[in-house]
Amino acid sequence: MTVSKVRATMHGAVSIVNAIATGNGSALGISLKVTAEVEMTKGRGLRFLTGKNDDRLVNNIIKNTMPAGTLERNQLIVKLRSEIPIGFGLKSSSAVSNAVALACSRLANEKVDDYAVLDAAVRASLDAKVTITGAYDDATACYFGGFVVTDNYAKKLLRREEAPDNLHAVIFLPRNTPRGDVHKLSDLSDLFTDAFGLAEAGEYWKAMKLNGVLASTALGANYKPVLAALEQGALAAGMSGNGPSIAAVAYDDEVEDIKNAFLKFNGRVLVSKVNNQKASVEVL
Repeated sequence: MTVSKVRATMHGAVSIVNAIATGNGSALGISLKVTAEVEMTKGRGLRFLTGKNDDRLVNNIIKNTMPAGTLERNQLIVKLRSEIPIGFGLKSSSAVSNAVALACSRLANEKVDDYAVLDAAVRASLDAKVTITGAYDDATACYFGGFVVTDNYAKKLLRREEAPDNLHAVIFLPRNTPRGDVHKLSDLSDLFTDAFGLAEAGEYWKAMKLNGVLASTALGANYKPVLAALEQGALAAGMSGNGPSIAAVAYDDEVEDIKNAFLKFNGRVLVSKVNNQKASVEVL
């Protein structure tokens, strides 16, 4: 049976170790989600119904997942919905890339190969210049959930394990805070290597705390919200991605105190359960 319409669901993630300095990274899945509905109809070309209209990224994904000439013979209608704030370091680009790649892969094939989907999404993101390293850490955390540890340049998942279900990410989104110069992260590459070593050994909270200090220092970000979260019982806290968001991970009992601590600064707060659930796709 020919499938003509599918919906893929993907989740977001927060950083454990930023990969830009060394090419090696670690991330943790969270429950904020993206859905991508892709429908193949008569006509030709690409049409967006809602959401971010990134023609270049989606065209690259279609090129990497669909048979050659698909857009010359058919029209693909793409509908994106996202709970993930864009431009805050919460892996929205990886989640969108993954979701569209998963939906297109299911349109083209009855059986979906997870790693082929990830490869297509990462290649499309690199081609569209929405990532520096390919963000394989972010892509795998969004796709598989839980903790991931990756070699981004080799596109290799080195470690993946589930996180405790009673953990939440409390995320601070500062107002009017520009991102710093990401090239300065490389000045601390030896210390990011240490943070990555901790993640590789399963010492995720130590890794995240060290990453938080390093990323804030390199990018010139305010470290006070991170300290405030740690003082209120967060297991770890630090800048997610290249910021400016700050993510604190905590058990249920500490969430409200951390949220209130963040609200003393200029910004807003999101709370999301951690996610261990793999991405899914359904035929509509």
